[in-house]
Amino acid sequence: MYGIELTPEHPVEQIVDFARQAEEEQFDAALVSSHYFNRDPFATLARIATETETIDIGPAAANPYEVHPVSMASNLATLQEISDGRAVFGIGPGDQSALNSLGISRDRPLRRVLESFKVARDLWNGERVSIDSTFHAADAGLEYDVSGTIPVYIGAQGPHMIRMSAKHADGLLLNASHPDDVAWAAQRVEEGLSDRPDDAGQFDFSVYASVSISENREEAREAARPPVAFIAADAPDPVLNRHGIDPENANNIGDAIERGDFTAAFDSVTPAMIDAFAAAGTIDDVSEQFSNILEYADGIVVGTPLGPDIMNAISLSKTALDRAIPSGLDQ
Repeated sequence: MYGIELTPEHPVEQIVDFARQAEEEQFDAALVSSHYFNRDPFATLARIATETETIDIGPAAANPYEVHPVSMASNLATLQEISDGRAVFGIGPGDQSALNSLGISRDRPLRRVLESFKVARDLWNGERVSIDSTFHAADAGLEYDVSGTIPVYIGAQGPHMIRMSAKHADGLLLNASHPDDVAWAAQRVEEGLSDRPDDAGQFDFSVYASVSISENREEAREAARPPVAFIAADAPDPVLNRHGIDPENANNIGDAIERGDFTAAFDSVTPAMIDAFAAAGTIDDVSEQFSNILEYADGIVVGTPLGPDIMNAISLSKTALDRAIPSGLDQ
């Protein structure tokens, strides 16, 4: 997948404009991020569905703690209907720091994600489901038909979630931007694929990279601070240690996010964190990082913040991808 992430921190109509721009640039997919403190992702996706024609759309990544998995499955099925079969189900365990603000404990995240999308698939196939595990449902079903196939992409960073994705899902949205992290993840993908059922179909290993691109390198790096803060706060210690980042500093950022002090969180982001958790800079900088990532991965989703000027960044990202892919994105 060669996609782009749109974050509804902006007005919905502006997000729709960005999605139309991404479609004109011939990105494969426009994925809308899901955070309680931004505008509703599914309402935003519904507007995008009515204003675009060819680009795939979906949440990236909805988490099955804020919304009951059965309700989430119905949300995706509705999106599939109004988009004429262009829905993509991005699902992940969510940011622990954000869930803490809602008093939600992220218990058994791998099992929760796995059970959520398996139940969704059953519901889309017209089955009724009962489950008493990481969530509860009793003889639940959808009272309408779901046409076509909705691919499931799992947002993941840790080794177990990555392996589970490769074994059971249609694709992976790896939360990473640095080639070293992608190379490590590629090994976990291969481990999961070794257990993948023969009838599971092809698997798409895409990297969900935080990208900030501009003609001005410093402006691009400054714009990368907010998403990098969230990534650093939720990064496991092995990832932090791989890049020489003090886990205590990352924990302090997470504490600031949890108490709603986003200014303090963003100001605490270091240059080393930006280097580790974003592709930030000019077209040349970002294209080189994309090329290194694609030595290991099948695709890239250009993630938030995109850049200081989002509309311009969508076009610049397309150019960077075209340079990184020998045959060009249009192919």
